[in-house]
Amino acid sequence: MATDPHRLRNYVDGEFRDAADGRSTEVVDPATGEPYTTAPCSGPADVDAAMTAAEAAFPAWRDTTPGERQKVLLRIADAFEARAEELTATESRDTGKPLHITRAEEIPPAVDQIRFFAGAARMLEGRSAGEYARGLTSLVRREPVGVCAQVAPWNYPLMMAVWKFAPALAAGNTVVLKPSDTTPASTVLIAGIVGDVLAGLGHPRGVFNVLCGDRDTGRLMVEHPAPAMVSVTGSVRAGHEVAATASISLKRVHLELGGKAPVVVFEDADLDRAVEGIRAAGFFNAGQDCTAATRVLVHESVHDAFTSALAKAAAATRTGAPDDESAYYGPLNNADQLARVSGFIDRLPAHATVLTGGHRIGATGYFYAPTVVAGLKQDDEIVQDEVFGPVVTVQPFTDEAQAVAYANGVEYGLASSVWTRDHARAMRMSKALDFGCVWINTHIPVAAEMPHGGYKKSGYGKDLSAYGFEDYTRIKHVMTSLDA
Repeated sequence: MATDPHRLRNYVDGEFRDAADGRSTEVVDPATGEPYTTAPCSGPADVDAAMTAAEAAFPAWRDTTPGERQKVLLRIADAFEARAEELTATESRDTGKPLHITRAEEIPPAVDQIRFFAGAARMLEGRSAGEYARGLTSLVRREPVGVCAQVAPWNYPLMMAVWKFAPALAAGNTVVLKPSDTTPASTVLIAGIVGDVLAGLGHPRGVFNVLCGDRDTGRLMVEHPAPAMVSVTGSVRAGHEVAATASISLKRVHLELGGKAPVVVFEDADLDRAVEGIRAAGFFNAGQDCTAATRVLVHESVHDAFTSALAKAAAATRTGAPDDESAYYGPLNNADQLARVSGFIDRLPAHATVLTGGHRIGATGYFYAPTVVAGLKQDDEIVQDEVFGPVVTVQPFTDEAQAVAYANGVEYGLASSVWTRDHARAMRMSKALDFGCVWINTHIPVAAEMPHGGYKKSGYGKDLSAYGFEDYTRIKHVMTSLDA
């Protein structure tokens, strides 16, 4: 069974299967630090079987109409709603996230995003047919790219699975999706849901396949000759490796990587609103979000008051187990991530000051206190590198030019925000900030209709929106003689 709490399985060509060589890995509950199930550790035979299934299913799925694909996605969305509690419980167990947060903040957007791409399937846009050379008519076809190899991260395993498979299927592609080895359970559950919908509507189950496994499994997927496109959400290191490997066979690559979002607070901002917005966006999901509000830049005239208020708000933010209704966030996802976050604090320079937090909570699980660090310089490690934990840094700036220089002075370019009452300043900043998203007087909301993706070492390609949908298509020029 897909939902067997003691053993997860791959989903290949409509069947749940163990790894061909029997290898498996333990899946650890981050709230306890103890293993609670096992998942396959897929090898070459498993990857080949999944890719073969996706290749075999592609012609039939490619030839479906947009309306038929829409119907599939709408049924999947309905199934997500019907099984919302099961999805919530599975996701929370795997990630340690509070149940009440997952139920309210992740399941409804995931359903909405599937429904958006169901509609997008029927709204392809392009240049109209016309005569651009005498006696010849040209038109443009948009076609699916083929088999898509997709790798999802551990911070939002359910939602990132949706961001990947929904546009791919809507465009007519077939999918082999790998969840993180630390959070495979919700993706395995999704596989059963999608497979049942496909079969119920008479489509090949091989349209959607899920492989559990480790980094080597992902590498095998990228190396396999079947995929025409590779989509990965993960670290910059992973992006480098995927891009290099995919380049050998010239596969199309879609990368959503790390972030180090600047949050620029000017002296005229509503400081109470900014403190609460940054607290919420900085500590949501334990700061394990590449768009998290983790790097705050505050005008020097309000720096001390703002920093004190933010530290107080952070100290009042609770972390706890999934069933803790008062918890705003849960544990870090795994032992390695706990060690990474702790390492940043342990290595702080002497001029830095931890205003609150900066330590693990409890002896079991991977809980970390909400942390605010001040007294930092632009070239400090914790300012330049992604922490991916409940840690917010604060730096003062003197004027708008310095704010822009500090904000852009990192290798990432995913998301940013500006807090000001001055409309002209907000517009200048939105132009100057070198990030794929600029929020004004808010931070972290996304909309299915709007693109999500970054610049520089944050990767390339867009998720969500019509732009994300188009990333899963290819363009063909067709020209015909009018004399025929």
